[in-house]
Order: sequence, then C-alpha cells, then structure tokens
Amino acid sequence: MSHNSFGHLFRITTFGESHGPAIGCVVDGCPPGIALTEADIQQDLERRRPGQSKFVTQRQEPDTVKILSGVFQDERMAAQLTTGTPIGLLIENMDQRSKDYSDIRDKYRPGHADYTYDAKYGLRDYRGGGRQSARETATRVAAGAIARKVLDRLYGNVTIRAALVQMGSQKIDRANWDWHQTAGNPFFCPDASAVAPWTEYLEAIRKEGSSVGAVVEVVAEGIPPGLGAPVYAKLDNELASALMSINAVKGVEIGDGFATAAMTGLENADEMRMGNDGKPVFLSNHAGGILGGISTGQPIVARFAVKPTSSILTPRRTIDKSGAETEIVTKGRHDPCVGIRAVPVGEAMMALVLADQALRHRAQVG
Repeated sequence: MSHNSFGHLFRITTFGESHGPAIGCVVDGCPPGIALTEADIQQDLERRRPGQSKFVTQRQEPDTVKILSGVFQDERMAAQLTTGTPIGLLIENMDQRSKDYSDIRDKYRPGHADYTYDAKYGLRDYRGGGRQSARETATRVAAGAIARKVLDRLYGNVTIRAALVQMGSQKIDRANWDWHQTAGNPFFCPDASAVAPWTEYLEAIRKEGSSVGAVVEVVAEGIPPGLGAPVYAKLDNELASALMSINAVKGVEIGDGFATAAMTGLENADEMRMGNDGKPVFLSNHAGGILGGISTGQPIVARFAVKPTSSILTPRRTIDKSGAETEIVTKGRHDPCVGIRAVPVGEAMMALVLADQALRHRAQVG
C-alpha cells in the first residue's frame, strides 16, 4: 500500500493498524539540536487519547509513546536533543477487542470505507477498520508535537489551538469565545454556555444508538508572512489537503470560506494600514491569514467538517461480500461524535503543514 507519507522537507510516514500490535511513525527532516523527550509528545497524545469521557470511545489505550531513534544525550548534555536523523516513534496497542467485529467480517458498514477498501485491495482488515481506522491519527498527533518544536525553534512562540465550534445542529455563540474553556470540558468547546446543552444533546444521540457530526476550528498564531507559494504549493491548498486527510472529514474552509460567496467585494476585502512598528496592520481577517497561497502574518484560520461516526448500534441495510442484501449492527466501542477527538488531530495537521512550509521557505529564501 502506497501513500503513507506526508510532507516534503518535514516528512512523516505512519504505519500500523487499529488491532495490530502497535502503530507508529517515522519523522524525517527534523533539524538537529532541538530538545525533545517522550514527555513533550505525550502531553499532546493525552488530549486525543480514547476513554476519557462517556462521549468518546471507551477503548482504554494509554497511548504511551516511545522514541526509538533520532535523539541523543550523554552525561555532558543538559537535555536530550534531536540529531537530524529520522525520529522513530512507537505506540503499542493495548486494548484490542477483535471479537467485537467478527459479525461484520463479510458485511459492509454503510457510510464506512469497508466497500471501497475491499474494492481497491481485494482484502481488508475488518477488526476496527485496520489501516483505515482513526487509530492511525495518534501517530499524527505524536509527529505534530515535534512539528511544534520546529516552529518554536524557527519563529519563537507559535501557538496552534483548535476548538469544537459545532456539534450536530448545535453551534457555539462566538461572542462567548474563551480559549481557556477548551481545556475544562470534554468537548474542547470554547463557549462555556454551550457545554450543558451539548451534554444533554449528545447523551440523547448516544442512547438512540446513533451519532452526530461536528465542525472544528483551528487557529495558528505567531506565523510570519511569506510561507507558501503562489501556484502549486499554496499554503491554503496544502492545509486543506492535510485537514481533508483526517478520517471522516468531508469539508474544509479557510478564513470565512463558503460564507464569502454571499459577500460583496467591499465586505470581503481585508483593508490595510501601517502600524506604529512600521509593519502592515490588517483591519479584518476574512482571508484566514493567507492571500495568494502565502501567509500574511495574521492568524491562520481553518475549519473542517467531520461527518457522523459510521459505526452505530442501530440496524442499517447493507450487502455482504457475495452481494447478498442484509442488515448490520456495529458492536464495539465507538465515538458518538468523532469530531471531539479530531480537535488535537486538526492541531497536529496544522503544525505539520506549517513546519514543512517553514523549512521549505528557509531553504528557498534563507
């Protein structure tokens, strides 16, 4: 199977399946001399880890990461540093329940990739989706933690944060936005007033044996102007591709995105003035921090839509490998809203794109 690598100068290759012995990735292109320990990576993995509330899958995975290569420290060094060689990361799978999937061995789950995977490869690992499982995204989060380190080395204090701004039909009140709230509730929700109704809403969905989709917003601050290119390496192009590669994502927008179709040119233009420090100041950010495929120095803003989890307890009509019509109920442990755990994954993909673009920018213009 090809296409398991992402990036150019900062490049990751992920491996492993949902119910295999382990998942992991190789990070290539990380500059040498960056302090890096397993604890630096673990703190991001903790935010994606399953089993932390009743609103996510109850699979109990510690997601403990091991650094296998690419770092060095001896008794004369104050910190463990990257060496510039490939960084190998491993996360063991500890809580597989493959028997939960025995009933669907030959059945295709509606809305899932079972049929297309089988049609392409002629063979599929039905245990939790195998390679197509969102379990793979843990390796992206691990790699994203290293990408954050690269960005901090190049630009100082870069902040990449994400939040759940819509769950099913329920949206936040953007006037109540508070980044600090995202760490204090199980939904990564920035609107404290939305948490209680979201809890009631998702609990009802969960008891119905169904699921809902979500919208996640990712914001990167501290990125200078100049990253990207005007034709085939547009920053927004690569960011959209990265976010669309996350499991269950069906739509991506940059800045005001689809809302700009209803705007006039007067409304959409991000007017400019000169700041007291001699640098341009934008009076708005409809473009989401990217113009002509190149960063403006404003916050980079992207949103992505995550479809409802396809694995649900309510019977659905389907067919099996032989073409026979049947019904299917997906047992096991699944997220009633997979968008919740997509929040740290979105941050990781933003970090990976920016780190890669930053290294390419440095290589071209110094």
